[in-house]
Order: sequence, then C-alpha cells, then structure tokens
Amino acid sequence: MYDYRAGKQDWMGAGLPTEGTNAERPRLVDVVRRDVLTCPLDERLGDVRDRAVAAGWEACVVVSEDRVVLGLLRASELHADPDLPVEQVMRPGPSTFRPFVSVEEMRRIMRDRNLENSPVTTSDGRLVGLVRTQDVGA
Repeated sequence: MYDYRAGKQDWMGAGLPTEGTNAERPRLVDVVRRDVLTCPLDERLGDVRDRAVAAGWEACVVVSEDRVVLGLLRASELHADPDLPVEQVMRPGPSTFRPFVSVEEMRRIMRDRNLENSPVTTSDGRLVGLVRTQDVGA
C-alpha cells in the first residue's frame, strides 16, 4: 500500500509561500469562494434550492461526510422536481481543479469549456471551494 505524502503542489494549493518566477502569479487558492453551498446525496432538492436562494447561490456542491466532491448542482438542476433527492438530479463526478492552478489558466479553461463554475479540491478530492467565472474574469 502506498502512503501518500503531500508534495509541492499541495504546498502551493494551501497558499503557502513559494519562490521563483511563478511565485507572484495569482492562483485559484487566492480567489476561490470557500463559503460555497454544499449538500449530501440524500437531501431533497427543494430544500437545497431554498437554501441556495437564501444564500444567493446558483450552484451547490454535493459532498460526502468527509467533504469529498461527489457531484454538482448548477442552476438548471436546482430547478428540477423539488421532491427528488439530490443524487437523482446532480451532475456526478464534475471536473475539479486544484488550488495551485493559475487564475489565467482557469479563465481559459472556463471559457473554452463554457463552465459557469467549478469545484476546487485538494489532491484527495476534498472540497476547498467553488470558483466562478466572475472570480477569474472569464
């Protein structure tokens, strides 16, 4: 069994100081929204939508008890049948990005893939937050 040890990418993703030519480049860790709405698989969609409206969010990240990203509810999914459980409506296994990705690179990715938002996770899949197009200037 391999015992993973955090490396340079995790160091950068945590926002710890770095040196060199890329040290001054803004990264997702600098702009990610950490106050993102989250929900479990079994929550009723209507309840999630009510919380999203109250909090001013148009997305919700579906997470496990350990905050591992399982899925994503974007605005279109939030308006589905309110009696359905989140698991039946979510986009499973969304693309996630690491905190060390540069804002410039993320801007390009979001534009090219027409993404409104995307989860940012640690290397083990735990949610750090959500990055939106307005956070990266896309």
